Amino acid sequence: MSELQKYIDESSYIVFFGGAGVSTESGIPDFRSVDGLYNQKYKFPPETILSHDFFVKQTEDFYEFYKDKMIIPGAEPNITHKKLAELERSGKLKAVVTQNIDGLHQKAGSRTVYELHGSVLRNYCSRCGKFYDEKFIMQSQGVPLCECGGTVKPDVVLYQEGLDDKVVSGALAAISAADLIIVGGTSLNVYPAAGFLRYRQRSCKLVLVNKSETPYDDMADLVIHDSLGRIFSEIRTEEDC
Repeated sequence: MSELQKYIDESSYIVFFGGAGVSTESGIPDFRSVDGLYNQKYKFPPETILSHDFFVKQTEDFYEFYKDKMIIPGAEPNITHKKLAELERSGKLKAVVTQNIDGLHQKAGSRTVYELHGSVLRNYCSRCGKFYDEKFIMQSQGVPLCECGGTVKPDVVLYQEGLDDKVVSGALAAISAADLIIVGGTSLNVYPAAGFLRYRQRSCKLVLVNKSETPYDDMADLVIHDSLGRIFSEIRTEEDC
């Protein structure tokens, strides 16, 4: 912790790169752990359900799973989300790059957030483009339909879909300008997102905080195998003074 705190204190352009493990302490399940969504039994594999083809061809089955597992009403930011927002307010943290779709970083107060995989909080009619929030999705019966009759689709990146170019450009620009990147709660096995770290400068410090090993452990300046909540609860910011 002393080494991590030293890195933070000496840095002026921090970027946080996070995955599902950031939100598990808010009660949102991850995908690949023992109790994750990918290890639970459904009529179809979750990877199949969360694909573009499945959404188009079996929209009702998609929404049955999506409403049950992907939207978590009442989820609140945890200490990691809050500490990151504090670091941004202090001017240290310049951006959060997240693979999560829960919107908890913004709810905690973070402003510069690049959501690589979109957000469950945004939904659009596939015909006219009208916006709908997550409450509309949850309250709808069966497949959510726009008033124009079009199918409403979540603004999340499904399998077989590409990442948003504007989001990718913003995330890569932040990563390439960083003097410290803190990676937390991700196995770094999901591409293309995991490959973003290769855009960091050689002089940029890399810190990995994850319960299990990642493919980048050997490349990092500091590796901490522990829970994000415990580590971030010990980080000191200007607001703690």
